[in-house]
Amino acid sequence: MRLLLALFLILNQFSFSQNADLRILKSINQHDHPLWDESMKVTSDGIYPFMVISPAALWLTGYLNKDETMKRNGVKTVIAIGVNIAITEGLKESIRRPRPFTTYPDEIILRRKAGRFSFPSGHTSCAFATATALTLSTKKWYVAVPAFAYAGLVGYSRMRLGAHYGSDVLAGIIVGVGTSLLTWQCDKWINKK
Repeated sequence: MRLLLALFLILNQFSFSQNADLRILKSINQHDHPLWDESMKVTSDGIYPFMVISPAALWLTGYLNKDETMKRNGVKTVIAIGVNIAITEGLKESIRRPRPFTTYPDEIILRRKAGRFSFPSGHTSCAFATATALTLSTKKWYVAVPAFAYAGLVGYSRMRLGAHYGSDVLAGIIVGVGTSLLTWQCDKWINKK
């Protein structure tokens, strides 16, 4: 956990200077496009049903096909998402980075209400945790491609809506993918014993 926190702090401080982070965000966030902005709100909010329906669909598929591995994958997906949320919220409360619309109210347009802290992006981490879990469960490109495309669009939507910097989204990707990979690895270790 400390190593992960140190990685994010280093990433936040050195990989993206605040000026570059703000410039990227402004290029994505500026100018109103009402139809596009509404579609970004729907994309962003769609993560909640995506992260509930995905593990349920895996488990139900396993149940209907009498496939214990797929049922287990549904359970692992729930665990991965839960661990992801705990890590993301823990990092937000530890780091306490203000939202970009709070720090730069004259430069960033807020298009969707958001909580107090910005780093890392919870929507993005949940989207990538779910996409990774679906990919590990099915091992099918036609599941992976749309799952990761949607996850990427969720990350973009968080910047378009003015809720996150690019570094928040990048950290969300790392946490999301990492928690699913770690959950699958822990399951392998447990099942070897």
